[in-house]
Amino acid sequence: MYLSRIRVDLNRLSREALFDIMGGGAYSAHQLLWQAFPDYDGARPFLFRQEMEDDTEHGKPPKGLPLFYVLSDREPEATSGLLDVQCKPLTPAFSVGDRLAFRLRANPTVARRVEGAKHSPRSDVLMVAKKPFPPGQRTSTECVEAMDQAARDWLATRAERLGFHLPVTPEVGTYRQHVLQKPGRRDAIQFSSVDYEGLLEVTDPGRLIEALARGIGRAKAFGCGLLLLRRL
Repeated sequence: MYLSRIRVDLNRLSREALFDIMGGGAYSAHQLLWQAFPDYDGARPFLFRQEMEDDTEHGKPPKGLPLFYVLSDREPEATSGLLDVQCKPLTPAFSVGDRLAFRLRANPTVARRVEGAKHSPRSDVLMVAKKPFPPGQRTSTECVEAMDQAARDWLATRAERLGFHLPVTPEVGTYRQHVLQKPGRRDAIQFSSVDYEGLLEVTDPGRLIEALARGIGRAKAFGCGLLLLRRL
């Protein structure tokens, strides 16, 4: 695996594309990052997370431009005038009991059974938690706490099969609802994302490495699922 920081060079990126990406256009970001794998033709070989550049050191892009963390199964290539790639090989080695700081942007959904339906539709767990509150109470402290708890529960119930447990309650950060227009598709793509940050303890190193490589949850093509880990 390879972990990369990819910055955008504005010389070959159109103003329209830049504004779309900065506005959360995950489909445009996904298409842009594909250009770092020019000779590959197959299933998407990478996970990514979009941030905003805050490094103003000499010779680096100005503050406020898109920055991507990319985990891939092959080394990405820089593109002159478009993508600046800083890449390092990643060979994770964990032991049971290791404690690691983590960040995760995930799409927390659950399948719900509908009688007679061939496929089980998926529901946003935060919206499910919000639904019982009357419209006038949906910005209340109680409603926000219920939504945050639903987000935490979603991750906690998956932790064991992902190879870790959560020794302390993780922080739930920004919650976003995304609506994307994909060329050639009449209906918009809709999904949500939640940012998590906290501490995990390794219970199964093999499963954790698999989770790292495969990503967690759905909407991986749109910037969700990448688990970022840091040793304490």
